[in-house]
Amino acid sequence: MTISDEETQMIVDSDDEPLAPARLDKGKGKAVVVDATFKNSAVAGEEHLPWIEKYRPASLADLVSHEDITSTIERFIDEDRLPHLLLYGPPGTGKTSTILACARKLYGPQYKSMILELNASDDRGIDVVREQIKNFASTRKIFSTGFKLIILDEADAMTQQAQNALRRVIEKYTRNVRFCIICNYVSKIIPAIQSRCTRFRFSPLTEAQVDQRLRFIVESEGVDLTDDGKKALLTLSCGDMRRALNILQACHAAYDRVDENAVYACTGNPHPRDIETIVNWMLTEEFTTGYSQIKRLQTEKGLALQDILTEVHRFTSEIEFPPHVRVFLFDRMADIEYKLATAATEKIQLGALLGTFKLATDMATKPFVKG
Repeated sequence: MTISDEETQMIVDSDDEPLAPARLDKGKGKAVVVDATFKNSAVAGEEHLPWIEKYRPASLADLVSHEDITSTIERFIDEDRLPHLLLYGPPGTGKTSTILACARKLYGPQYKSMILELNASDDRGIDVVREQIKNFASTRKIFSTGFKLIILDEADAMTQQAQNALRRVIEKYTRNVRFCIICNYVSKIIPAIQSRCTRFRFSPLTEAQVDQRLRFIVESEGVDLTDDGKKALLTLSCGDMRRALNILQACHAAYDRVDENAVYACTGNPHPRDIETIVNWMLTEEFTTGYSQIKRLQTEKGLALQDILTEVHRFTSEIEFPPHVRVFLFDRMADIEYKLATAATEKIQLGALLGTFKLATDMATKPFVKG
């Protein structure tokens, strides 16, 4: 039995999982297995995938965190009582992976035909709600039962008018569709939509959870990751799995051995030794000398003041300061960070940061008087 060109093209264009063996089975006679070149090309394609996609969990059981949330959603699915969902929390904590795993559990390998996924790269004005989302929500898939799923990723970027229009669409098509709204900041979602959804907060992952997944990927990809490199990776990821995997993949591509120096070189973040040197200069050197030394180091290493400020905050939080001095330092650093975010001049703000530490040093030598 031979396969026609049309049938071969249908297989190549299929949305099935790339590693699944392609078969032609019309329910009559023996199924025909497609030539291995399809599988080989799929495997070759996976080699060039970003690791965040290549190792995205396929099922709810594969997720490494938030077991209370996943178990609750799994119970909703098993009992056929899935409500509209609002998943919120910092980036890289598993929100999108969770709902895609839910879609696979609901619809199987053909899940892509039953969901509409929109993210920040798409236009999310009121026209999209009125046309694309409304059209998808108002139609039923032939020969299928149950509801379809609409995933609105990074929904906090939607305009106020679009959210108001979406509220009515959610009400009107509940029989046919379930909505999953994903965002970083729940405060940017209007109360009317929040009240129509079951909310779940995804907190940053712990270092142990990130480390568990990293060990699996390091072993699978054959990455030579040192202990100090892993520690730097966990520190810089800040509970963001996506960031951790992106840094690891970039380092693996650039270096044969991924150590602490490789991680900081790849990300452009200030090295902890440089931060320790900068803080020592700010605490001990005279103002003009300290300023010129920091400026020189900034130029040599290509460091941004915003990155220096973030790492200085982390470093000083581990230094023993009198409580009133610590409060003063953090308050002034927060003010400097705000000014940098509003396009203030780095040169002036570096002077302000150095001056803050000089004032803090004077405060630490004098007895604290409430007043």
